[in-house]
Amino acid sequence: MPSATRPVKDLSASRQDRANAGSHLIEPIKKTRIAEEIANRIRVLITDGTFERDRPLPSERVLAQRFDVSRGSVRDAFRRLEMIGLLETRHGQGTFPRELSVTNLVTPLASVLAHSRGLQDELMDVRRMFEPAVARVAATRVTDAEVAELQRILRTQQRKLRAGQSAIAEDTAFHSALAHATHNRIVVHIMETLNDLLIESRKLSVRQQGRPFRSIRGHAALMAALRRRDPDGAARAMRDHIDQIAELFLQALGAPSADGNGT
Repeated sequence: MPSATRPVKDLSASRQDRANAGSHLIEPIKKTRIAEEIANRIRVLITDGTFERDRPLPSERVLAQRFDVSRGSVRDAFRRLEMIGLLETRHGQGTFPRELSVTNLVTPLASVLAHSRGLQDELMDVRRMFEPAVARVAATRVTDAEVAELQRILRTQQRKLRAGQSAIAEDTAFHSALAHATHNRIVVHIMETLNDLLIESRKLSVRQQGRPFRSIRGHAALMAALRRRDPDGAARAMRDHIDQIAELFLQALGAPSADGNGT
């Protein structure tokens, strides 16, 4: 395996064209936000293939020399990229680019969203734009079997909450099953991403007194519209549900721990 300390200029001939194209990225950095700029340049070099997934990055020492910065700044840049899932450190081998995936990108973002009022507000905006439209389409395409599955999930959620148990899994499953009822694979993938982003906020919602039972009422209103095959009613029920959740979430940020969960 090539040494992690090889200089950037020693790239193999098969990668030389890409290296030349990105050479302006490997030069002294003059901006004040040093670690952020280093992270941005490394990110570009990863995404354009200059730094390949099966080869270690140049060492902190080598990159510090090439960027004309301190090793500490390079180390901080590495940490930033590890946090967002673009790098991984392998003991005794070096630091490697990671394969891009939704999970690698969404997981750290979900943690940030859970504690950022501004980002949570924007995520709620996304839900208001997307989920009522999902509910509207689902009402026109949902099958009897899918209605039965949604009803089963709702009953399980109700039973768990009456027993004082967490129903986060059922809450997530309900929104996922609704997306499947659109019979649109892209909608399903988008909802999966949203659900991943909402995991931390659903955990935080445990702090809000009475919220899980209000969530169930929202789900029940949506179920009634789906059984009627009522697109306008389904969209309206989902919009009301999200508006209520948004209001309760703001209270949950500072509320004491309570009895349940639900979005």
